[in-house]
Amino acid sequence: MSLAVEEFLRSTDIIDWQHPDVFALSQQLTADNIEATVRRCFEWVRDEIRHSGDFQLNPITCRASEVLKARTGFCYTKSHLLAAVLRANNIPAGLCYQRLSIDDAGTRFCLHGLNAVFLSDLGWYRLDPRGNKPNVNAQFTPPVEQLAFTPTLPGESDLPGIHANPFPEVLAALHTHTTVSSLSLNLPDVTLPA
Repeated sequence: MSLAVEEFLRSTDIIDWQHPDVFALSQQLTADNIEATVRRCFEWVRDEIRHSGDFQLNPITCRASEVLKARTGFCYTKSHLLAAVLRANNIPAGLCYQRLSIDDAGTRFCLHGLNAVFLSDLGWYRLDPRGNKPNVNAQFTPPVEQLAFTPTLPGESDLPGIHANPFPEVLAALHTHTTVSSLSLNLPDVTLPA
């Protein structure tokens, strides 16, 4: 189902770009043109917000404003903050998901959260603010996507659609688990259609 572009500009309870701190950050990241603004927002969230799992950092954040305040978040919540600072700059931004193997063997899976941004000359373009580390090198290189992960194993998938709001499974996991260790053992997942 296709949503109107306005849905991807809205401030919500989770993508709360009207929060004073989030809005102030978005204005600091504004550049001379849309592509430069997207690059600055993407690189700031990717590089300045630590991935909670990589760094074993609590608390578990969910809202964009919480991510900004704590300076940490899982992939899902880093994508909430990136969507917020882009939307605050009047750039349509949504959420995307991949289903990936947790153990690289295809026996356990979880969702991975990333973003899509609407670029007028290109359309929807996916970008991944997860945070780089050895073997993960996400970049903003339109028109080519350079994401953190590429689904390759059976059961892995780029899930269809660009979403204005987070998946319920993601929100349930973020609201249920209060520590990195607990969430890491209970990452959200969905069943792929047969």
